[in-house]
Amino acid sequence: MVNEAMLQMEASRLLLLEDSSVDAELIEEQLSRISPPPAVTRAVGKASFMEALENQQFDIILADFSLPDFDGMSALDVTMQRFPDTPFIFVSGILGEDAAIDAFRRGATDYVLKQRLARLPSAVERALAEAREKQERKRAEIHKELLVRELSHRVKNTMAMVISIIRRTAKGSTSVDDYQERLVARVTALAESHALLFQSNWGETDLKDVVKRAIEPHNSFASRVELEGPEGVQVSPKSALALGMILHELLTNAQKYGSLSGAHGKVEVFWKTQRDSQGRGHVDLRWQESGGPPVSVPQETGFGTTLITKGARYELQAESEIHYDQAGLQYQVAFPLD
Repeated sequence: MVNEAMLQMEASRLLLLEDSSVDAELIEEQLSRISPPPAVTRAVGKASFMEALENQQFDIILADFSLPDFDGMSALDVTMQRFPDTPFIFVSGILGEDAAIDAFRRGATDYVLKQRLARLPSAVERALAEAREKQERKRAEIHKELLVRELSHRVKNTMAMVISIIRRTAKGSTSVDDYQERLVARVTALAESHALLFQSNWGETDLKDVVKRAIEPHNSFASRVELEGPEGVQVSPKSALALGMILHELLTNAQKYGSLSGAHGKVEVFWKTQRDSQGRGHVDLRWQESGGPPVSVPQETGFGTTLITKGARYELQAESEIHYDQAGLQYQVAFPLD
């Protein structure tokens, strides 16, 4: 299984610092036993080594310890300064214990004696595997840090929304019981929208699922809410949260005062997508009530009305209209998909 995985991997890019053509040939012969064989770039001295580092990125570097115009320790120092995560292996004829200890202290990964080149392929494979594992850990740490930052940002936004709901609900409530009922319903609607977003891993969500999720808590009226619109219309997390709250307010109002307050009223929710002159996608969503008591313009504007009008403007960058038609309340919101 390990060999099959390695066969599927791309060839590693290897920089070999070696002035001896004979030794370089012997080293490359051993490297050819690695599957897949690495792509070897050879440098014979300081100038070609520095040029190679400037022009290409390498997965691993092999270097002789002693060269006429350069030394392996200097090559190691340059590598660690520029590419500290790149494995560096000494391949030398002579490397004393003190020199080996110093090399490891300065960042070398391993050393292989030229008298024992048969060990080179395994040393290179092990160094590359350890480097890949280190890179994966680093990527995972970066990803985790980004997720924590994003989660912190979303929690702050959610808490700000909850605080706003608490304050605005208190202003429009007539009693403690009324306040509790309204507050629990609104926070529950917010929680339902969040639950839907968690299912999609906070990615884009199907608009139809957003509408259905907003209706579910009002299941006793769900059979009188008709949905019509294309599936596969994907909306952003921010749009899904805003729409969930808007639909909750419309449903609550319909139950208390509108078409769902009677026995025969119904609600139609339908949407369509369209593109403007610049090719940008928009959603046109409409809410239509019918069969309920006659509708009149309310004398006071409550939090629910503010949320479905001003909230749509700020959270969805949308244009919205609400009409208190005598035959039934009508609401329309048009918002961008991007």
